[in-house]
Amino acid sequence: MKPNLFSLATKELSQDAFIAWLLQWADPRCCEFNEELHVAAESFIRELISLQGDVPKTIDKVEAGRQWENIDVWAEVNNTHLVIIEDKVGTGQHSDQLSRYRAIGEKWCQERRCKLVCVYIKTYSDSALNLKDVERQGFAVLNRKRLLEVLNAHNVQSDIYIDFRDRLDQLERLETSFDQKKISAWDGNDWKGFYQALEQRRPVVNWGFVNNPAGGFWNLVLNRFDHDGVCPYMQIEQGNLCFKVGEVFDSRRDVRERFHNLLMSAAQPEMGVQRPSRFGNGTYMTVAVVPRQVWLGEDDQIIDFDAVLTRLARYELWLKEVIEKAEPVGGANSPAVAVL
Repeated sequence: MKPNLFSLATKELSQDAFIAWLLQWADPRCCEFNEELHVAAESFIRELISLQGDVPKTIDKVEAGRQWENIDVWAEVNNTHLVIIEDKVGTGQHSDQLSRYRAIGEKWCQERRCKLVCVYIKTYSDSALNLKDVERQGFAVLNRKRLLEVLNAHNVQSDIYIDFRDRLDQLERLETSFDQKKISAWDGNDWKGFYQALEQRRPVVNWGFVNNPAGGFWNLVLNRFDHDGVCPYMQIEQGNLCFKVGEVFDSRRDVRERFHNLLMSAAQPEMGVQRPSRFGNGTYMTVAVVPRQVWLGEDDQIIDFDAVLTRLARYELWLKEVIEKAEPVGGANSPAVAVL
């Protein structure tokens, strides 16, 4: 396999450097050094501007750099546009940092009568909910798939450009091949790809990585209900389909036992609902599980996505009906409401 610079330089600073480097190539003065790279860079900057405004007819001047006012990458175009880029690899945005960066850009543009373009580039996958929060803070999202399309549109002879493009292509293939592999061979990338496909086909709450002492796992929360002051819900934990309750602050054991008994007494044998291997005593607790082999597929199978969607919908309807029929702890006169 041909060595790839960006398979070794995987941190955000390396990606920042590539993006700033590519933006600098959009300046017309760079055309004489590598015309196709200049054309690709100009196409890239036009793509960025188009996400939030009208693209200039010509690109006459580009200045670009890194780490201005803690903003990852910036580019000034034609003295008429300021592009600010928040670049993320595996992590997400936090602490309203995007709103702060946008305010900095707005102030700069007001003083110079420029147009502001704010772009969030995420080359690793993220949930739809997290990306909606990015857009809420005034940033357009450029995801890996679209960035790859922009880069692939040009036949650039540059090892740096090719290495970055090939690394993105590798990441894309790792997450989109889950439906061609035996389920027993799935790893974290396959689960991420599955979760992304799932949220495109049915409502979900959110998905992401959960750290724990064992190394962590990728999880997806399918739904949330409300019953008697607690929240029963279904969660996929990179394997088992878990029925959980949370947040529980008081009488945790009583709440856990109540919901466990409620589900186990209502489950039919063919559903595969089981007692967890161990009961926790935290704020969020698993009260019953369905093994991966039952709800997703056997080890040697390739996923049947439509069948999985049907199974998940049945488990969800069953949980909702169980909750609606359950009598509240307070007695028959106390209201119990289950809502999606």
